[in-house]
Amino acid sequence: MRLEYDPEAMSSADFYRFLTSVVIPRPIAWVSTITPDGRTENLAPHSFFSIASTDPPIVQFTSIGRKDSLRNVEDTGEFVVNFSSEPLLRLINATATDFPRSVSEFDIAGIDREPSKCVRPSRVAASHVVLECRSHTTLRMGNSTLVFGRVLHAAVDENYLADGRPGSELLRPLTKLGADEWGTLGEVLHLNRIPYEEPGTH
Repeated sequence: MRLEYDPEAMSSADFYRFLTSVVIPRPIAWVSTITPDGRTENLAPHSFFSIASTDPPIVQFTSIGRKDSLRNVEDTGEFVVNFSSEPLLRLINATATDFPRSVSEFDIAGIDREPSKCVRPSRVAASHVVLECRSHTTLRMGNSTLVFGRVLHAAVDENYLADGRPGSELLRPLTKLGADEWGTLGEVLHLNRIPYEEPGTH
């Protein structure tokens, strides 16, 4: 027997908990930004993250409410997506605290930086892959803002390449599940896509 859920009859917080327990696993954009005065670099995980376009290359993350990442992107037009991998779990979780904008999560969590090539915000030195982005557009939707960024530059640690591309089993991606649950890669399944063939071609 199914239980039925009506979002209109529930509080937004209750349906948020339901929805984020169903839309799983979610990749995590570990987003580094910088304040417009250049004094503070912020770093925060965002688990509503995806590819919006491949040509041009555009990635997208969602800020629920007006978080520091969003404010900094709006003010500077730049951000870096740092790949979230399993060994970095505790550091990523340490940057999820809602610190004041004037506090750098890099400094609080003791995370090493490295300079970016094309944008002002630093990269996370320990992250295996980084995407340096310029803001393309932002879209307000309900209580959230979707941030679209054009990828200007990408870099990957060569030790995490397999057959010329980043290898998922080497990267050990970290994902977000429901509540305080996190997910790891687990078993990788390989299955070729079935091509379409016109009827009567055989």
